[in-house]
Amino acid sequence: MVEALVGPRHERSLMTVMLQRPAVPVSLVPNPQPAGPLTGLAAELAPGTAAEALDAALRLGAVAPSPASGFTADLWSALATLAAHDLGAARAVEPHLDALAILQQAGETDRADDAAPATRTWGVFAAEGGDDPLTATRAGDGWTLTGTKPWCSLADRLDRALVSAHTGDGDRGLFAVDLAGSGVSPDGDTWHARGLAEIPSGPVRFAAAPATAVGAPGWYLARPGFAWGGIGVAACWFGGAVGIGRTVFAAARDDKPFSLMHLGAIDELLESSRRALAEAAAIVDGGEPVDGGVLASRVRATVARACEEILDRAAHALGPAPLALDAAHAKRVADLQLYVRQHHAERDQHALGRSLLASGDAPW
Repeated sequence: MVEALVGPRHERSLMTVMLQRPAVPVSLVPNPQPAGPLTGLAAELAPGTAAEALDAALRLGAVAPSPASGFTADLWSALATLAAHDLGAARAVEPHLDALAILQQAGETDRADDAAPATRTWGVFAAEGGDDPLTATRAGDGWTLTGTKPWCSLADRLDRALVSAHTGDGDRGLFAVDLAGSGVSPDGDTWHARGLAEIPSGPVRFAAAPATAVGAPGWYLARPGFAWGGIGVAACWFGGAVGIGRTVFAAARDDKPFSLMHLGAIDELLESSRRALAEAAAIVDGGEPVDGGVLASRVRATVARACEEILDRAAHALGPAPLALDAAHAKRVADLQLYVRQHHAERDQHALGRSLLASGDAPW
C-alpha cells in the first residue's frame, strides 16, 4: 500500500548559482495569448536553489494537470518557463510532476486510505545500466528491491521515488520506495558534473529495501503516459535553449551582422521546437489513436537538435566573455549541454527508424 510510503523527512539545502532576473513565462502558444495558470505560477515561483525548486515542485504538483487532461500545453509551458529561468529547477520539478501523473494513471491517488502523494517530493528512477542491476523480489504481500540503480537525481533529499526494476520473469515493474527507509543508500560521491551541479544524480544502492508495486509488470513502459513524460523532458530542454536565445538577443547589435545572423537562426530553431511541442500537446489532448513512441521520438529529436545548434551558435555569437564572466549564462550552457544528453542521438534515431519500418507503410 502506498500509504506506508508517506512520512516526514528532514530537508537539506544546496548551494547553487542564484539567477537575479525574474522568470519570464515561456508559452507553447504564440503571443499575444496569455500564459496558462500553471505557467504563470511557475514564473512567479522562479526558484533559485535546489531547496526552492523542491518547494516549487510541491506547490506546482498540488495543482498541475496530468498530460492528456486537456491542459498539456500549459504543463509543458510551465516546465519550459522553469528551465528558461534555471535548468536545475526544471530538472528537480519535472520528475516530481511526472511521478504524480504516473501515480494518477495507476489509480493510486484515488485510494481513500492513501495520503496525498503531492505532499511529498518524488523522483522517477528508471535508467538502466551497470554491473549490479536492480531486481524486485516478492516478500509476502509486498516486494523488496536489491541492486544498484544509476542516475538517481536528488535521491539524498527526495522523500519518495518511483523506481523500475527487473522482476525475474523477463519484465520490468515499477515500484514506489521510501528513500528514507531501510536498505536505501544514495551514493553522493560520484557526481562531478559541471552542469546541473546542484542536482546530483549518482547511483542508489538497494539492499532488500521495502517497495510497493505500482501497476502490473510491464505497465510502466507500455502505458501511453510513458511517451508523454519523455516529451515533458524535451520541454525542459526547449526552455533551456530559450534562456540562451534571450542572452543572444540581449547582446545583438545592428553593427554586428554575424550576431544578427545567429539570432535569426536561433529564432528559427526555437520556433520549430515550439511548434513541435505545441502540436504534440494538441495530439495528446485530442485523444486520437497515435503511436506515442514515434511522436515522442520525433519531438525529442527536433528539440535536441535545436538545442545543440543553439549552443553552438550562441558560442559563436557571444564569444568567450559570457562563458567566463556571466554566471547565469555559463551555468545555463553547462546545464543544457548535460541535460540534452538524455537524448541518445543516433541510437534514438535508429530506434525511430526501426519503429517506422515495422509499421509497414511510409509515414509521409
